[in-house]
Amino acid sequence: MRWDDQRVEAEAARALPGYREPAAIRTFDAPEALDTHFYEVRARSALNKVPAASRMPFRWTVNPYRGCTHACSYCLSAETPVLLADDRTRAIVDLEVGDRIYGTERRGEYRRYVETEVLAHWESVKPAFRVRLADGTELVASGDHRFLTRRGWKHVTGAEQGRHRRPHLTVGSRLMGVGRLESGPSQSREYRRGYLCGMVRGDGTIGSYAYQRPHRHRDVHHRFRLALVDDEALDRAQAYLADEDVATDRFQFQTATTEPRAAQAIRTSAGERVERIRELVRWPEIPSDDWRRGFLAGIFDAEGSCSGSVLRISNTNDETIEWIVSSLGRFGFDVILEDRALPNGLRAARVRGGLAERLRFFHLVDPAISRERSQSGLALKGTADLRVDSIEPLGRGLPMFDITTGTGDFIANGVVSHNCFARPTHHYLDFDAGRDFEREIVVKVNVPEVLRAELGRPSWQREHVALGTNTDPYQWVESRYRLMPGIWEALRDAANPCSILTKSPLLLRDLPLLREIAAHTEVTAALSVPTLDERAWRATEPHTPHPRKRLEAVAELNRAGIPTSVLVAPLMPGINDAPEQVERILTLAEEAGAVSVGGIALHLRGEVREVFMSWLRSARPDLVPRYEALYARGGYAPPAEQRRLAALLRRGRAPRDDGSRWGVRRDPEAGAERGRDRDSGQARLF
Repeated sequence: MRWDDQRVEAEAARALPGYREPAAIRTFDAPEALDTHFYEVRARSALNKVPAASRMPFRWTVNPYRGCTHACSYCLSAETPVLLADDRTRAIVDLEVGDRIYGTERRGEYRRYVETEVLAHWESVKPAFRVRLADGTELVASGDHRFLTRRGWKHVTGAEQGRHRRPHLTVGSRLMGVGRLESGPSQSREYRRGYLCGMVRGDGTIGSYAYQRPHRHRDVHHRFRLALVDDEALDRAQAYLADEDVATDRFQFQTATTEPRAAQAIRTSAGERVERIRELVRWPEIPSDDWRRGFLAGIFDAEGSCSGSVLRISNTNDETIEWIVSSLGRFGFDVILEDRALPNGLRAARVRGGLAERLRFFHLVDPAISRERSQSGLALKGTADLRVDSIEPLGRGLPMFDITTGTGDFIANGVVSHNCFARPTHHYLDFDAGRDFEREIVVKVNVPEVLRAELGRPSWQREHVALGTNTDPYQWVESRYRLMPGIWEALRDAANPCSILTKSPLLLRDLPLLREIAAHTEVTAALSVPTLDERAWRATEPHTPHPRKRLEAVAELNRAGIPTSVLVAPLMPGINDAPEQVERILTLAEEAGAVSVGGIALHLRGEVREVFMSWLRSARPDLVPRYEALYARGGYAPPAEQRRLAALLRRGRAPRDDGSRWGVRRDPEAGAERGRDRDSGQARLF
């Protein structure tokens, strides 16, 4: 192969977000490189931290090459409200990388709300569709966008037959979530006055006291004090008073002990200021909606509580209770009064309707205290009627926005919305998950130097670094760029534990470096060998080295002292799961001295699902019904199917004296390494 034929077109440069300099777009005159573009960039970081919500069993990765795995791009209109982790909302156009928002995660029987982070955010123009739901919720999205329904993820548009066939919304589809999110209140003067009324009447002390002293005129003393354990509410009250020209002093009201918590307070003893506060908290003759919103926010911050999805506001004053109930009723809340006949007359107004009404209350009135507003861990249940009423093409392109999150989804106007699975360093390329993943490759040409600097930081704790978890670092173009030797050298010099998962014997080129690393720290390897069947290999992995060559590499690595495993992954029902097929791999793995053999059922997460199902419909249409049934409820095969596939690796010979099967050693260290690679085993299908 003649690499001196490489070329960079004069106009072939592109500014990629996140990089200081334009990327050079390089092509190579070689059979493997036909119609492939390489975007050469200079990365600012090499170590990638795996999101906490990920199922991956490691925390750090290095990916010198990045493709793109998304088809669902630039999906939602600019004003779509997204549920933040503090239970407020923000238009998707205004989100920023690093913002904390809500996603979901299946835990046991239910999908539950969990906090996640915005990892990337971008914009484009796409043909727009309006989706109307029975409860009045409206969503404007591109046809490629997906929402979670009671029957799984579905695109906004699709077809029943032909090349555009895919799961898609139809009239009557039921989306998952709580329904339309209310817009927050305006910070009008009426809202501020209502907030002060609720706060002061709920938790404040205000009064004037006259004292007759001997031989003196009568003295009049004025006092206002508001003490709270939550600074957010106290800050807001103090700021609202300042807006009304009422200055207050801040002081420590009580120090922290085991119980109660520390409290701050504001106060004033100036007569004109106290009188002004009295005026501000008087009951209005005709309250506006803004005032009522503010009043409910203030009285909730002073006297409210929220346990699970039960929201209560308590008070001992009958008049205050009446204002609470009437204001809640004004906004359509279903309220009941709870009266336990306590000596102090305490009663509570309880809002019924579960999570949906709780969220509506918080968004409608916007109390200040964030600790009362958390939804984390609550089940994704609601009573809103989220049936699709209509799907209407708007007939024009609109600016569309999408994000990448740690959970793979987010809450868009009260329903669960699928996000793009593209990594933050290449989402902006707007490539699809099939052809473009193979033909549009981002190359971080300075990764070795950046990694060396990061491993040398005093704060780095020498945690395990996994290579090959996103895209294979030993894809064929590595023979041209030669980034991996520099990466191995940086890990060697830092004596940093590491592992590699690959499909390529090209790893043997760097065997001397692996041996040098092994002399200082732990290094292990795993080669993916999903099948030895020629037809299955060419159909599912057409651009990878021959599986037998991979097994030969396993043997050479183990002979050289590098503990190397075989990963039979992915195991695909009806394609490479015949017992005789797996038995051949196990036999050859034994001969190659593999330290362990692992296996994992096919995952169809994110956009990989659409790519795989598209291939399946064209190559093995007979298997489509089986896969639709197996993966009807998510990206993972049912537990029973996973157990069946795992049992294939235990078939045949009885265990040896050393506890192994098929002559494959099962030592604890090898098992630990197999565990690290378990969820990363299915690198890519195509």
